[in-house]
Amino acid sequence: MKWTQEQASAIDKRGSNILVSAAAGSGKTAVLVERIKKLILGADGAKPVSADRLLVVTFTEAAASEMRQKIIDAVAEEREESDSEYLRGQLRRLHFANISTFHAFALSI
Repeated sequence: MKWTQEQASAIDKRGSNILVSAAAGSGKTAVLVERIKKLILGADGAKPVSADRLLVVTFTEAAASEMRQKIIDAVAEEREESDSEYLRGQLRRLHFANISTFHAFALSI
């Protein structure tokens, strides 16, 4: 996929938390899925981040569910190409990762 400069910046920025805010249909979910996939894979020589160390929050249950499934699909596609035991473990962790609404996360703590 061809990313805009702003999208690529959101995908590749490291060392700090980010907030992705943009209009409907602008590709926020795709950007976040790519960012999270790269974090889990340890792309660009970075140390991999375990899925259970991530916090991904959104406004609706439907959006959180869609986000989780898209991340699982993206990581599963990478695992099929590499047959990595690490990625197999990450796929298991993604089912329990903190990918939820703001309210659900607040209630969990």
